[in-house]
Amino acid sequence: MSLKYSGSLILFYCVVSLLSSCGVIQHSGKRQYLVDKNATVETVALFHNLKRVMGKGVLFGHQDDTKNGFGWRNGYGQPRVSNLKSDLNEIAGSYPAVFGWDFSDIAGFYTGEAVAYERHILRRLTIDAYNRGAANTYSWHYKNPVAKEGVFWKDTPVPAVSRILSGGDHNEVYKRSLKEIADFTKSLIGEDGKQIPIIFRPFHEMDGDWFWWGKGHCTIEEYKQLYRFTVSYLRDSLSVHQFLFAWSPDLHFTNVDEYLNYYPGDEYVDLLGMDNYWDLSPDGNLEIGMKKLKIVGDIAARKHKLAALTETGLQNLTQPNWYTRNLLPVIKSAGIAYVLIWSNSKDAYWTPHKESAAVADFLSFRKDPYVIFLEKLSNMY
Repeated sequence: MSLKYSGSLILFYCVVSLLSSCGVIQHSGKRQYLVDKNATVETVALFHNLKRVMGKGVLFGHQDDTKNGFGWRNGYGQPRVSNLKSDLNEIAGSYPAVFGWDFSDIAGFYTGEAVAYERHILRRLTIDAYNRGAANTYSWHYKNPVAKEGVFWKDTPVPAVSRILSGGDHNEVYKRSLKEIADFTKSLIGEDGKQIPIIFRPFHEMDGDWFWWGKGHCTIEEYKQLYRFTVSYLRDSLSVHQFLFAWSPDLHFTNVDEYLNYYPGDEYVDLLGMDNYWDLSPDGNLEIGMKKLKIVGDIAARKHKLAALTETGLQNLTQPNWYTRNLLPVIKSAGIAYVLIWSNSKDAYWTPHKESAAVADFLSFRKDPYVIFLEKLSNMY
């Protein structure tokens, strides 16, 4: 090779390296494990940064952290609350590394000022969380799309899953709901001008019978078809490329086969999760909880997926040392990316308030090197 061509080649590699570092050139290898091969650069980065955390630490997450608190709510018709307010931040001096939200007010069957406000505040708080450097995850307590009301089967016992699948008489209704999610998600733009990645967790706890999409209210195959349709329609028809797709049953499994009973397939899931309150409760069995979470973590590792404890907590922290005695050993027992604690509310709390007897224990939990709050979080995007 002549010196002339050698110099040109060096210059070419320098340009390629520079463009790649700026995100202009994207490496296909970074996307090979993702459900969406056209995912945004930031979404790809979030996936791989969460993957690197697994086994080294656990991000601490909190549902509705800056939206709801013990005795206050950042909602329509409520006294105005600062977007900075957070029960967690007041106690721990840091925001969570993962903020949990819900699409129930984004894609539903109600209109009016209250819904408009809820959409506005969710957009604002999600953007705030991203601008701080945190991750955002959305669940979806979707009203029954046939009855147009009721998330819980006991409230609205109307079969719906088969009717919203392709060919069903309510498929167009469902597609309109997905369009509402798509439009909202695309409107989430950070101060850096980038579309904000979302970990989307639809139709969770399907192995229980309390939701209209749950056990006994549709066949297992119908559930799988619903999850697959949801992913494909958002990604391929509505061109939403900001999602990492999470799938999380409840605790009703004891082995790999039982855990994967409702699993829609590797090509539709980026994150494997588990919702588990009971096994971590004072009356539960921590050893069983650890075994279940290890099943989730091991499957995720084999499949090159993320893993998380997608919901847990102890309401009103009736066991004051719950965080160090119960939660900490469980999240250390398996390689997971994050844990999400449920939302504080007017009459209940899952992270302690100032007068709670659990404050000291929570601060000990927060100081553990394995637990990652926002202040210790590296750049995820």
